[in-house]
Amino acid sequence: MPHAVPQGPGRLAYGGDYNPEQWPEETWQEDIALMREAGVTMVSVGIFSWAKLEPSPGRYEFGWLDRLLDLLHTAGIRADLATPTVVPPAWFYRAHPEALPVSREGVRLAFGSRGAICHSSPAYQEAAAGITRALAERYGTHPAVAMWHVHNEYGVPVLECYCDVSAAHFRRWLAGRYGTLDALNAAWGTAFWGQAYGDWEEINPPRLTPTTCNPAQRLDFARFASDSALDNFRRERDLLHELSPGVPVTTNFMVSPTQCDTIDYWAWAREVDIVTNDHYLVAEDDRNHINLSMAADLSRSVGGGKPWLLLEHSTSGVNWQTRGIAKRPGEMARNSLAHVARGSEGAMFFQWRASRSGAEKFHSAMVPHAGTDSRIWREVVALGGHLGALEPVRGTRTVADAAIVWDWQSWWAQKLEWRPSEDLDTRERAEAVYAALFDRHLTVDFAHPEADLSRYPLVVVPALYLMTAEAGKNLRRYVEGGGTLVVCYFSGIVDEHDAVHPGPHPGALREVLGLTVEEFQPLRAGEQVTLEGPDGHRLTADVWAETVVARGAEPVWTYADGPAAGCPAITRHELGEGTAWYVSARLDTAGLDTVLAAAGLDADIAPREELPRDVEVVRREGEGGRYLFVINHTDADTEVTAGDGTELLTGTRVTAALPVPAGGVRVLHLDD
Repeated sequence: MPHAVPQGPGRLAYGGDYNPEQWPEETWQEDIALMREAGVTMVSVGIFSWAKLEPSPGRYEFGWLDRLLDLLHTAGIRADLATPTVVPPAWFYRAHPEALPVSREGVRLAFGSRGAICHSSPAYQEAAAGITRALAERYGTHPAVAMWHVHNEYGVPVLECYCDVSAAHFRRWLAGRYGTLDALNAAWGTAFWGQAYGDWEEINPPRLTPTTCNPAQRLDFARFASDSALDNFRRERDLLHELSPGVPVTTNFMVSPTQCDTIDYWAWAREVDIVTNDHYLVAEDDRNHINLSMAADLSRSVGGGKPWLLLEHSTSGVNWQTRGIAKRPGEMARNSLAHVARGSEGAMFFQWRASRSGAEKFHSAMVPHAGTDSRIWREVVALGGHLGALEPVRGTRTVADAAIVWDWQSWWAQKLEWRPSEDLDTRERAEAVYAALFDRHLTVDFAHPEADLSRYPLVVVPALYLMTAEAGKNLRRYVEGGGTLVVCYFSGIVDEHDAVHPGPHPGALREVLGLTVEEFQPLRAGEQVTLEGPDGHRLTADVWAETVVARGAEPVWTYADGPAAGCPAITRHELGEGTAWYVSARLDTAGLDTVLAAAGLDADIAPREELPRDVEVVRREGEGGRYLFVINHTDADTEVTAGDGTELLTGTRVTAALPVPAGGVRVLHLDD
């Protein structure tokens, strides 16, 4: 008779990657006792355990995992059980060296780290299915198993493989996508440089060429690589759904643009039962909490706004950045609760106990090398108590004020060679726009270019070089329906095949913006231009300018100098019931804030000037009530006008004004 299996974490998840195979079994009982002390509710197990679970082909050793899962269940701790397919054993590579990936330079990468996988390899696919099936048959109804965790961080550290097996798979993928060689030749523009293909066997991955390779081929290969790994995820997921029905299946994303740029998470998010994400601070960034919030908002957004789960972050420093900057007292809790504010159903870490050996032995952990008589451990215990107090927020949704349009495939395309300026940077503009909205105290959703945008009063397109015709129509519908749109330079330039849209730039956006771009005007390194606007108000820009011709749009700021002097620089176009703004230069922080403030007035978004800089105010709402998270990233105490309610972390009643200590977090359950 199978046990009743928990379906998901059940509570706000708190814990981390647990790798007990690195420790003698007598340590396990101590670990369980410490987990209970810290309020741990779930741990991720088995992620890197393939060699221990299957020490030779077809010979499984499950005894240790049986004992571990039983221990966890007895202690009331749930397991996020992994399929360990990110690191096949050494015996597998000895038998199948062809499953190791080949770089674009033609070098076959070696076994000895992690993620060294050719995702097109039939041998890898068969072996991965074998260990997944064995685990699911044994543990599919185990009462500790709350969630299945397939693989680990797909795309990190390598996704693309250029071997002959991948080449054959790429050709099959292309045939499925285009149907005929004529269609492929048209899409890739192979008439240029005489690259036309007359047989599918003539096509290879975009390996190194004497000069720049066909950009459409490069773009399709990036799509193929993401799709190939996704096929492997689906293969494991479907086995788990079959053999462990009702237990959610996920894989940990790395959606922050600073972490993984090879996976199309819009496509992947549709395939998981719950979105989970790993996030690590850019430690040396003075305001790294903004990147954290951006990653959290993006994680929530790819899942359609539903609650998600932070599956990894760090208690303190990490060893793989240039400098493993330690977190200051209280920073771990702020980081964790900022993710929860933005939709995470808990906070998990890498890892539970700091490793003594291996590449990540200087990565921080919940149980540090210093042991339990340490600041980190005391903060770990305190955070467990905080998450227990926040249980009422589970299932509620974060409320957004505005949206940013983001697309991984456009990012891939813009990063390819021979663009008009090597200083053009999709990620930089997205981060700049996000930071400007953050400083205006607006909570942001991210949206696919073809998604319904009608619920947002303000939508910003920071960088969308590649834009389908349908995306262009979608943005026009949004504006005509009453929305306020802000578009930054070098957007709407090419279609999904990296072919320039017919007619003047910005092809897919000409009508909604009411203008054309006659010529790009990249600036020299260090060069700046001045923009003059209403009442002589001046803005400064660098990197980029354009010769803009207004065709219905109203010039609001004009280039006062530089190569586009006298031309419109920032325009406003009324269309239907809404308004579209265009920013044709790379504005500095102050300039971007000025334009977003003006667009915010069109969007009827009231300024929130009473809130201090670097104090986050985020709402979660649902059947469980309304919750206000206030996160103070400053060194000064503050007070926020919030309304009446009960503060969950301290249990105190609040009337109107909510005091928040320096570096602290408060969560107000608002009265109905």
